[in-house]
Formats: sequence, structure tokens, C-alpha cells
Amino acid sequence: MASKRRPRSTGPRPAPFAPRSALAELTEGADRGTRITHTEHLPPRVGRHADWPEPIRPEVIEAVRAVGIDRPWRHQADALRHALDGRSVVVATGTASGKSLTYTLPVLNTLLSDGAEGADGRTATALYLAPTKALAADQLRALEELAQPLGSRFRPAVYDGDTPYEEREWIRRHANYLLTNPDMLHRGLLPGHARWSSFLRGLRYVVVDECHTYRGVFGSHVAQVLRRLRRVAARYGAEPAFLLASATAADPAHSATRLTGLPVVEVTEDTSPRGEVTFALWEPPLTSLQGERGAPIRRTATAETAELLAALAANRVRTLAFVRSRRGAELTAVIAQERLAETDRSLSGRIAAYRGGYLPEERRALERALHSGELLGMAATTALELGVDVSGLDAVLIAGYPGTRASLWQQAGRAGRHGQGALAILVARDDPLDTYLVHHPEALFDQPVESTVLDPDNPYVLAPHLCAAAAESPLGEGDFAMFGPATAEVVPLLEQRRLLRRRGSAWYWTRRERAADLADIRGQGGRPVQVVEQDTGRLLGTVDAAAAHSTVHDGAVHLHQGRGYVVRRLDLDDPGGPVALVAAEEPPWTTMARDVTSVSVLETETEVPWGGSRLCFGSVEVTNQVVSYLRRKLVTGEVLGETKLDLPPRTLRTRAVWWTVTEDQLDSARIGPEVLPGALHAAEHASIGMLPLFATCDRWDIGGVSVPLHPDTLLPTVFVYDGHPGGAGFAERAFGTAESWLLATRDAVAACECRDGCPSCVQSPKCGNGNEPLHKAGALRLLTELLDAAPGGPARARDRKE
Repeated sequence: MASKRRPRSTGPRPAPFAPRSALAELTEGADRGTRITHTEHLPPRVGRHADWPEPIRPEVIEAVRAVGIDRPWRHQADALRHALDGRSVVVATGTASGKSLTYTLPVLNTLLSDGAEGADGRTATALYLAPTKALAADQLRALEELAQPLGSRFRPAVYDGDTPYEEREWIRRHANYLLTNPDMLHRGLLPGHARWSSFLRGLRYVVVDECHTYRGVFGSHVAQVLRRLRRVAARYGAEPAFLLASATAADPAHSATRLTGLPVVEVTEDTSPRGEVTFALWEPPLTSLQGERGAPIRRTATAETAELLAALAANRVRTLAFVRSRRGAELTAVIAQERLAETDRSLSGRIAAYRGGYLPEERRALERALHSGELLGMAATTALELGVDVSGLDAVLIAGYPGTRASLWQQAGRAGRHGQGALAILVARDDPLDTYLVHHPEALFDQPVESTVLDPDNPYVLAPHLCAAAAESPLGEGDFAMFGPATAEVVPLLEQRRLLRRRGSAWYWTRRERAADLADIRGQGGRPVQVVEQDTGRLLGTVDAAAAHSTVHDGAVHLHQGRGYVVRRLDLDDPGGPVALVAAEEPPWTTMARDVTSVSVLETETEVPWGGSRLCFGSVEVTNQVVSYLRRKLVTGEVLGETKLDLPPRTLRTRAVWWTVTEDQLDSARIGPEVLPGALHAAEHASIGMLPLFATCDRWDIGGVSVPLHPDTLLPTVFVYDGHPGGAGFAERAFGTAESWLLATRDAVAACECRDGCPSCVQSPKCGNGNEPLHKAGALRLLTELLDAAPGGPARARDRKE
């Protein structure tokens, strides 16, 4: 929250952290210096102040000064003026630029200024939405410190799934600043809005923190939840302004308008100071091991990050390592602890893992330990990517490209808060995109961040929220504009399915079950799977339903708080809900699921000729089944064996981009029948690996299929589809940037030094066919032939000849 804090200690100040020296120490010995492919040095930036806007009350300014903020930065003052004038505003500036001040001060000012108090001790109220519980809890800590001089007129409270039931009634009746998350708003507050009537009647502001995280299916659901909130608030006479905070993003006003359904002004110039940042790109070395089809194997990003985390902690460098998965975070912490124990056992206990699925008390204890400095290092999933105030961090390790440049800079910005120097290291995974990026630094440092992709009009998203809205208050034609242009088409379908019933000019929810339960806003596809220790019955945590088949299948290795467990049985039909029974065990391997997939075309919406080829976008049905899992050695990733599984298939109706090639093009590319399956398969893998560079998605958000003769197109075809019902906007973005996307794919394959294909170019970690068949050279010729037929192809062909 602060932009300039006074030091809390009267003792000698520690020497400023020198990121270049810290990086030099890391690269000493063990050939580590050769692993750095690029180092970017970002110079310090001087901050620019402004005066406090006049409408802010003097006692609010004094409270802010008491925590060390004498004057606002210029971008803060601009945002404050918009908010105090009642305009919705999004602030999209860098990490640690004081975005929280831009929404906290208008809220404080309004809650303290708004006339006489009502019967419940409040008139004006405000709502704060965070994507994670950790962020809301951290905000509450900062608010309580800031508002201490203001007395009892400001009454903030966290209201989430961890809030004790005995406190909830007091919060409903007396809190005037409610901190919660979209899930609780969707399932609790909106369906029970009558109990929140006095709170909603006074609603002046809705704060949406870290709004760049609301993308894809999750973002589309949240967009509809916010429309339902506006509708319910209007019923009580309130029209709140929305105050949004975002990481640096392209066109944040457009994205915020898409999210809220309201006009939003943007503030994007970052005028806060920044210390020196050293940003290194790090490629783990090749090992002597061989993977599938004899491919060379690089050391895993997890093992490399763990080694770096241990080395930095040993030098008392406070470090946060971002790891892509829950399992990866656990592994990183365990390996770092083991390395530290070899040299200084007192330090091994100062490394921990932090991920979703922990019990609430475990999460809170870890947050306190990191905040206090008790922990020197932490391996975390993206829960700590967000604005949790973890001050004093020196370095950030990023194990694998996080999917977007916005997330990359958001994670890197967690070090160097309060103007100190910072070290950030991106450790490449062994996949096409990461390999491409560490050898093409301009794609990271010379390109603007992406815009946020979300699609609130997705009928699979819209339909359940229309049912929920009708349950909250009968739905009329006057509501259609708020929920978007697809509403007029979706409502009659809901009526046909007997989900809504029309009476006069309105539609009603008349079923007994809760309408809000129809929408799973996290897109997890069902009830979470409980992970239970078989011998004791102890609940260890939960796993998302969509991930259960691939992560807690029979025989899967599951990690929790650094301890290993093996799944004895996954029971999807248990009357009490799906459960995975596990037993404590520490096998020297990890597990990775394999699946098989088929695609059928339901509708071709758009088609563009590329010579004889066709580039298409439309609706498809995907059938997927997890069929086996691999056992891989810890650290090295060497495959030890494969075990078959018997799990039911799942179907998905979604959106896809696909392209075809003709026999003439295959002849021109010298691709015969024996090469074609491997060439298509390799091109599919590589294109999936590269798509996150062009759409704000993760490789695991999308899927693909390649077929030498597809029954719907009657041609060799490659499909890339969204992994969410109804689509998430990623395939549509791929269609719109297809030429750039496939050109980068071809360049990544061409630049890889391997001969026959490897994880850095055409092998996929989730391939259900064991990366068979693959033909790297055929994929390169196929992509070249396809791109030569694209609109920009002739010019590129001339350039190659010259």
C-alpha cells in the first residue's frame, strides 16, 4: 500500500542488495555461467510526486502519513481524482507502485464522510474482491494498520470460506468494508442478498484487485458475477463505482470495461521509483540421459530452481521461487531443503512450500513466516504472484515461463519492493516456448504485454449466471442489455430446458436446487476431489475435479507439505463426494498421466484460404481419456516405466482453430505417407507450445489433435482447441494471429539443435501417444509450405531466396 515508508528500525541499515553481485556469485563454478543465455539490466527510476487531491479528508491524509507516505506518486493522484469524482478507473502499473492506495483512500474518505450513520452503524459501504484468500487476508492486515488512528468508524472484515460462522452475522450487520473473493460473492452474498440489504443499499465502491488475473473462463465467469452484483445493488438503489488494480497490461480500460460492463478510465503511467533490476534468462544444461525416442534431456527447471533457491538462501538472499504446479512447488522446497542440510542444517528449516490445497491454518502460518523474515526462501504457486505484501525480498526465481509477459513481470516485481535492487531469473523448462524465449530475449524485453482475453458472452458461461440472476430477482427483458447481446438467444433455450419459467414479462427460477450451483466459476468441472489419508482418515487437502484424472489417479504420487503419498484408490462415485485415498510413501519417482484425444467438427464459423490450405475456426467436440501414467526419476526426469489406467472418457464441447493441407502441398514439401503422421504430430506439439506467446493462456489450458485424414475435413488436419466448455477465447486469438503464431512455431523448431526432436521443440510432456510418431524435419517442411501459402508468404519466400 505504501509508496514511501519510514524505516521501522533505529539500528544500522543493512547494505543495499546488489543484484549483479548476487548473480555473479550464483554463476561461480559448476559451469553455471554458460547457463545464462541473456542478462537484461533495468536502470533505477526516479519517482515523481504530486499533491493530495483536495476532497481527501485531513484525518485520512494524517493516517497515511503515519505509515510513512508523505505525498502520493503522480499516477496515484490521478487515479484518486477519478475515483473521488465517482468514475470507474483501472490502474495498470508495475508491481510495488502503490496501486492499493488508489482504491483504499477513496474508500476510507467516503466511509468517513457519508453523513449520519444508519441503524446498524453504517450508511456508506464498500466491497473488495481478491482472486485469492491470501491477498484478502494481507489487505486486512495493511488496512488495520493504516486505519488505526481513525477509530471505529472504519470496520473492515474478511468474509470467505474460512470465516467462522459465529462472526458472519456481525459482519453482515456492522462491517462497512467487506473483503471477499468472487467465489463467496457468487455462492454466498448474491444468493442471500436479502440478508445483506443494508450493506448493498450503501454500496459506493467495488474494488477489483489484481484484475488481470480474471482471464479466460474464470474471467468470463467473474464478469457475469459482477453484472449480477450491479443488478442486485441497483435493486437497493446503489450504483457503485468500480476501482480496479491491474499489472501492466495492453489496453487495460477495454479489458476492465469487458470485465465490469461499465465505461472505465485508465491510469497507466508508472511514476513510482524503482531500484536496479537484473533479469537473467537461464537454460538448464543437457544431461547424459535420454528420453523418449532417444531424445536428449535437459535438467528439469524444478531441480535447477531448487539448486538456485538453496544457493541464494545460503547467502542469506531472501528469495521467492514461482513454480507452475502444486507438485512442483513441493518438490522445489524439498530439494532445496536437502541441499541446504548438506552444508547448514539450521537453514534447511527456513525453506518452505506454499500452494493451494493447504488447510487455512497452514496457509496463514506460512504467510506470517514469510512476512516476518523467519523464512529465507519459499517455493510458491501463483497464489503469491499477486499483491500480497511480502516486503524485503531480494530475488525471484521463475521456474518456467508463466504464460504471459504480464505474469512474468508481475512475478519478477515481487523482489525489490520499496525501491531496493532486485534479481529475477527465468529458468527455462524443456519445452518449445521456454527454449524459444531464452534464445530470443527480444520477445520478452522488447514486446508490449498482452491484453486480457475473456468472453462473457460464451453461452456455457452466460446460461448458469442467467439462472442465478433469475433466482436472485425475476429476470426481465430490461436486464438483457446488462448481461450482453447473447442473452436474448440464451434465455429461450433455458426456458425450453425448464430451467427458467416465464410468467408475464419476467422469467423465474422455480427449481428447488440452488441456481448458483450451476456455475463453477473457476472452471474446475465439478466437485473437488478430497485427498484423504487411508490409514487415519485425515483430510490432507483437495484437488480440482478437472485435474483429478491426471493428478490423483491410482498409483499417482501426491505431495503435501513436503511429504510424499501414493494414491491407493481414486473413487469418483463415493456418496460423500469424490475421494482419493492415499498412503504415506516416498518413492524415488514422480508420476505423469497420459491421455488420448479425438475431435469432431460441429460447426465451421470462419474459414480463410491459404493457397490450397484452409485455416478454420469453429465449434468442436473433444473426447478425452486418461489411459496410463509414466513413472519418472526425481531430478533427472528419466522414464522408469508406464502403467495402464482404466478411467472413463470425458467429452467437451469447445472452440478450436484448425488447418488443413492438400496432397499437392505435401508433394511440394516432400512428405510421403510414411512421414505425414509424424510431421503433423510434431507441428501440432510445437504450435501448442508456442501459442501462449500470442494468447494469454497456459499450455495446459489448450489441447490439440493431428490426423492424417480427418473424417470431417477429408484432409490432413491439425486442431488446437480451448480446454474449457464453450471455449475461453484462446483458439479465437490463435486464429486471429495465425500467421505470426505459426511463423514463430516454425522458427522455434528450426532453431533447436537436436536432430530428431526433443522436449525443447516437438515433444510434449502430456502426449497420450508417448510422443510417437514424430518427424521434426517433416514438421519443418510442412510448416514452411503452409506459411508460404499464407498472405505474407510470398514476401518471406523472396527474402529467403535473396
